[in-house]
Amino acid sequence: MSVVFVPEKLRSEVEVNQETMQRLLEENDQLIRCIVEYQNKGRATECVQHQHTLHRNLIYLATISEASPSTAIEKTADSV
Repeated sequence: MSVVFVPEKLRSEVEVNQETMQRLLEENDQLIRCIVEYQNKGRATECVQHQHTLHRNLIYLATISEASPSTAIEKTADSV
């Protein structure tokens, strides 16, 4: 289960690091694959459920990024 589903009061105790972000990105990759598969099969209900989870993950990642823009830029620059 992703960190996004951790209750708000416990979320501050979760360390957001490169590994956590990578896990979320991998989860998002899986969600997108499932969404495409369900769309191809015409299974709209399951598709919407996964889209909701994907949206929540993306909002969480964006929030992390906005909270520490200098850290994100430094890490990106280091990896280039």
